[in-house]
Amino acid sequence: MSVTPAPKRSARTSGRKGLTIPRVFSTAGTHPYDQVTWERRDIVQTNWKTGETIFEQRGTEFPASWSVNASTIVATKYFRGAVGSPEREHSLRQIIDRVVGAYTAAGREHGYFATDDDAAVFSDELTWLLLHQVFAFNSPVWFNVGTPAPQQVSACFILSVDDTMESILNWYREEGMIFKGGSGAGLNLSRIRSSKELLSSGGNASGPVSFMRGADASAGTIKSGGATRRAAKMVVLDVDHPDIEEFVETKAREEDKIRALRAAGFDMDLGGRDITSVQYQNANNSVRVTDEFMRAVETGGTFDLKARQDGHVVETVDAKALFRKIAQAAWECADPGIQYDDTINDWHTSPEAGRITASNPCSEYMHLDNSSCNLSSINLLTFLREDDTFDAERFTAAVELIITAMDISISFADFPTEAIAATTRAYRQLGIGYANLGALLMATGHGYDSDGGRALAAAITSLMTATAYRRSAELAAALGPYDGYARDAAAHQRVVRKHAAANDDLRTVNAMDAALHAAATAEWQRGLRLGGEAGWRNAQVSLLAPTGTIGFMMDCDTTGIEPDFSLVKFKKLVGGGSMQIVNQTVPRALRRLGYPEETVEAIVEHIATNGHVVDAPGLRPEHYEVFDTAMGRRAIAPMGHVKMMAAVQPFLSGAISKTVNLPESATVEDIERVYFDGWKLGLKALAVYRDNCKVGQPLSDGKSEKRGASAPAAAASSEAPAGNEPARAVRRRLPKSRPSVTTSFRVGGAEGYMTAGSYPDDGLGEVFLKLGKQGSTLAGVMDAFSIAVSIGLQHGVPLEVFVQKFTNLRFEPAGMTDDPDIRMAQSIVDYIFRRLALDYLPYETRAGMGIHTTAERKRYAETGSYEEATEDAEDVEAELETFNQTAGDEPRLPSRAHSSAELLELQQGQAADAPLCMSCGTKMRPAGSCYVCENCGSTSGCS
Repeated sequence: MSVTPAPKRSARTSGRKGLTIPRVFSTAGTHPYDQVTWERRDIVQTNWKTGETIFEQRGTEFPASWSVNASTIVATKYFRGAVGSPEREHSLRQIIDRVVGAYTAAGREHGYFATDDDAAVFSDELTWLLLHQVFAFNSPVWFNVGTPAPQQVSACFILSVDDTMESILNWYREEGMIFKGGSGAGLNLSRIRSSKELLSSGGNASGPVSFMRGADASAGTIKSGGATRRAAKMVVLDVDHPDIEEFVETKAREEDKIRALRAAGFDMDLGGRDITSVQYQNANNSVRVTDEFMRAVETGGTFDLKARQDGHVVETVDAKALFRKIAQAAWECADPGIQYDDTINDWHTSPEAGRITASNPCSEYMHLDNSSCNLSSINLLTFLREDDTFDAERFTAAVELIITAMDISISFADFPTEAIAATTRAYRQLGIGYANLGALLMATGHGYDSDGGRALAAAITSLMTATAYRRSAELAAALGPYDGYARDAAAHQRVVRKHAAANDDLRTVNAMDAALHAAATAEWQRGLRLGGEAGWRNAQVSLLAPTGTIGFMMDCDTTGIEPDFSLVKFKKLVGGGSMQIVNQTVPRALRRLGYPEETVEAIVEHIATNGHVVDAPGLRPEHYEVFDTAMGRRAIAPMGHVKMMAAVQPFLSGAISKTVNLPESATVEDIERVYFDGWKLGLKALAVYRDNCKVGQPLSDGKSEKRGASAPAAAASSEAPAGNEPARAVRRRLPKSRPSVTTSFRVGGAEGYMTAGSYPDDGLGEVFLKLGKQGSTLAGVMDAFSIAVSIGLQHGVPLEVFVQKFTNLRFEPAGMTDDPDIRMAQSIVDYIFRRLALDYLPYETRAGMGIHTTAERKRYAETGSYEEATEDAEDVEAELETFNQTAGDEPRLPSRAHSSAELLELQQGQAADAPLCMSCGTKMRPAGSCYVCENCGSTSGCS
């Protein structure tokens, strides 16, 4: 990797006084390592799909309090040295020592500490915080610091490219070197002439989209960090670029190609051997919109697309129509995202140095071109006291120490290019953030999509950034402000005042966020006073990263700003194996809400069985919102995610890595509304993902096979297409005489009858429902519904499709039924299709939807398996092995899932639309705008 050595500039020679470091967490005279219990662990990792062992290291050393998952992540990702060699690291002590040792030595060298005792306290405090999983540096620190490798500490880079072939080719080279080092990069291509402009030779320019092909191919070939994860990159284009429509539609057109190739039998799954023939798949695309454009959208006006060379108007377009195309493309394939240019630059501390034009791949770091940012994230749940109050004093102390350490890293860091080195050393951008917000809100009884939840999140974020800027001012007093500060002092002070003003406008809801808000207010006032006198050491201090791999390192239940993914999760066990558990924040939240212990146990048992809290015994409906999750029965509404982002955005230097998930049924108008409201609410960037919109992000193998198995039946009832026309379905009518079954039912007090008719050779062909009095509106609607379903069945629509669409549909009448296999129904339609699934679908199909008979559920409670016992006793014994260490004598329930995403699918019959990990084959789950693997810690992003 091409690196730029850091200059050896010691702050001691300047005559400035270093910092006094208070001892808050560690104990004087006792090393932090002596305060924890250590144990030896064998780390073995397999590929769930192939059974192949992909990593093995025995005898590693970790604190007993660290989960098996956290120790696995550290051993596989962060231990340095060849496996099996004497040089291979084997203990958490070793990696903490090499990182803390490097930071402490650099702090001494560059004058950060007033005395040697302060340096020793700094070392103890940093060690304690890392050892107790209070925070974690971003991955490049663990990869590189204290090793013979270049000391790259940044995960996020922004590059630049000009309208010359030399610059474009240099872009390819720089990006490739950053990917090779395990990081990600973003850039804005808007300086490149459009395909509608002329070259000096008289011919037409190629345009930025054409050059994206070469960069995409390079990224796909290099991968990131040596094939440990896909290359992470962001490509941005301004909304006034003449090629904007081509850019917007680029990935949507490729998605059409993927569908066509998959239909022709090619392997188009993520990582499939044929997916490489499709272009533009290695980058996130974002459109940079201006307030002028958004106002034109709002009023229905026109908007000018301008030439890159001289700014003349190339084309005038209908703003609303262009905005619609952006939303349509995002609806089809999740790209492009959107970045709000004027909002971003209104919060820019260094405008004299240049505009902010781009972001890193996950959109949380936004600053100057040719710059970098090193990140750290705090585990918020570690500051929740036993009495469920938030420890603001210790939180403030932790932020102080972490910001100090992050600033020290710039003093010794290496960078991939001279330009990035110069900009980073001149502006010293930092990115402190947090993880476990979703778990903290749940544990304290706050709904994620609630005024109280948003107020608490905003107060914590405000306190974090206020403390970080105050510490930055203290660092400036001791060591001098960043080199570019004098040029932008007025702008920097203006932005910090904007943060403080937003804090003044924050409205608290309860005592917890009121206390945090008061602490934040004091920090902003103190920081403004100190910064006005000494300036600030850092142009930026905070953002919210996806915290994928490091989130697992800290044993976080939730990543970044995200809510809980699901209420049940997959837990690795000492000695191998895994089990499903209900998140430990659930019982804590229930106790805080005042439920007695026996009710807590009953609710937890209900969640373990069903994966959600709906109809949990004793749980009051008004408390359901506390347990809402990103996926499942009570998924948080899209605007709930947007409002949470808007609540914390005014208190961040950078932006937020987060994708707003929408259901498959969402419309283009829904995406337009999210993008438009994001602008109105003052966000800096926004990305969306509609479930199942991308073909290249496959469902789990089992579900794929089930879909494939139904294809022949559908094909058998269709005519061959003529030319390129789609096949026309042919109705297969039932014979005059056919077998049928009539079932009486009662749902929520409403009675009815269902008659299901079958083909003589088996297979459901018609359904008739009798409900309500003859001639009533309800009876007429149910007759029409029955006819529509029957005609669909006779035209080859698989019953499982109807079951997927109509189960869990909720409306009155609903409630108790008289069917022993289906005790509760959300509606009559929900009951009908659950009954049909039990009567007509094979076990494997309905089990994937979470539909079981009473006998099967009873068998599961007794044996841990829904299926009948087989003759393979050894397999049964293996499945029923007990685990100790974490759960005493409690037996581990066997499962076919290997991650929380797959577990949620099994429980609720809903697909988790996420890729499979390229390292170990496990289904990943969302983390910010990226995906992370719970099994091995690999991510699709750059953090």
